[in-house]
Amino acid sequence: MSELNDYALLEGGRKLPLVEDFYTIQGEGFHAGKPAYFIRLGGCDVGCRWCDAKYTWNPKLYPPTGIEQIVERATSCAARAIVITGGEPLLYPLGPLTSALKARGLKIFLETSGSHPFSGYFDWVCLSPKRQQPPLDEAFWRAHELKVIIEKEEDLQWAEENAARVERECMLFLQPEWSVSEKIMPVLVEYAKAHPKWNISIQTHKYMHIP
Repeated sequence: MSELNDYALLEGGRKLPLVEDFYTIQGEGFHAGKPAYFIRLGGCDVGCRWCDAKYTWNPKLYPPTGIEQIVERATSCAARAIVITGGEPLLYPLGPLTSALKARGLKIFLETSGSHPFSGYFDWVCLSPKRQQPPLDEAFWRAHELKVIIEKEEDLQWAEENAARVERECMLFLQPEWSVSEKIMPVLVEYAKAHPKWNISIQTHKYMHIP
């Protein structure tokens, strides 16, 4: 949030730096294949070198948008599921947005690195931890789904360290980093077979050629 520099512009979360919002199919993790309306917010201070949404990192490129506009578009489509993503959406106060969406009877899913304090209400939290800026303690007990991006075999230890901190009911996913997916996938398959608490997540939207 420090990158935005002016908290007053957000009006306590009644405005947010909206990069894009669109109706699509969720491509990853537990809800893969589910039609959902995506709300993508700008701003991220985690900085993964393999991020496929680097265009979202600078929130100054995305003037604050009133949440009323966002909610109206979200409720105009057939989807009853909303995915709030980024960037890192927890940089911002999400209470007003999630309250407005919940009042319309929508299910709200969050995708986060967990590196900032939580705000707002969520039916489902997908925690995707990053080494360079690890999750806060509260992220682990809030997570319904742990999705760890695997770039090399050594990342599996990082995955296990995070899995040891989430609640027992949390779903566990290993997801190959896209640029090395063909190379690392056999490793993940064998690891999941040997450790069946883990599931494999694939970026199916890239195969469907959809956002």
